[in-house]
Amino acid sequence: MSTAPAAGQGPLALICGGGSLPLAVADYVQARGRAVLLFPLRGIARPQDYAGRPHTWVRIAMFGAFARVARAAGCRDIVMIGSIVRPSFWQVRFDLTTLMMLPRIAAAFNGGDDHILGSGARLIEEQGFRVLGAHEVAPEILVPEGALGRAQPSERDRADIALGLDYLRATGAFDVGQAVVVTGKHVQAVEAAEGTDGMLARVVELRASGRIRTPAGSGVLVKAPKHGQDLRFDMPSIGPLTVEGAGLAGLAGIAVVAGSSIVAEPAQLIAAADRANIFVVGTPAGGA
Repeated sequence: MSTAPAAGQGPLALICGGGSLPLAVADYVQARGRAVLLFPLRGIARPQDYAGRPHTWVRIAMFGAFARVARAAGCRDIVMIGSIVRPSFWQVRFDLTTLMMLPRIAAAFNGGDDHILGSGARLIEEQGFRVLGAHEVAPEILVPEGALGRAQPSERDRADIALGLDYLRATGAFDVGQAVVVTGKHVQAVEAAEGTDGMLARVVELRASGRIRTPAGSGVLVKAPKHGQDLRFDMPSIGPLTVEGAGLAGLAGIAVVAGSSIVAEPAQLIAAADRANIFVVGTPAGGA
């Protein structure tokens, strides 16, 4: 008979990508009284972020080493959270456990990010674990509806938000990106492989070259989950750096879908938005 704890019991295994979000999730979960085992991804998570915290370094696709430690500690539930740059199939190093799954792993790489993440979750769950979304164990990270700081969107901004959400709904099925910049009801930039920060840097260049002619202080960064996206993975996220990037790009604000987007450092984000007089709003999924 299995001695594995029931789902929701026992320590939580947290597979950590880059950024501050994994540690924020760990703190929220521990504050609820549940133990957390940190598994930062080598080459992706920053070693200095985990100094002073018990952790075990793991590598992508070396599942056997992770599983041995997690099972020994009584973990059943797993959360995968944090930024990660998708490697090519030929860059991945496999251990014996993942080599046995190689044909299915190769098939998973033949698709977009949602496909590979969903396929990976199914393989993990076949090994007796349960994959959860970070918001399921730490609902505090979800963006609420309404403004997060002092600034509020204007009617012009709301029109840009509505157009951005419509655009993302129309393109989400193609598994391209989760973000778009709209100014004056005109789509100016779409997120692709460079990520949100890279897209905002591109908007800075477009403004500098005169390709975007709307005045600084106008336009909105809109982020929303893709159609049919498994919200356990890669949920749209914002943080203080997003606010900084939006300010450099000359935007009026940021809009994300409330309840389907996450923020790692809400207090720092609100402070940054108030200093820059940039609005940050959680909007209903159906519109602005």
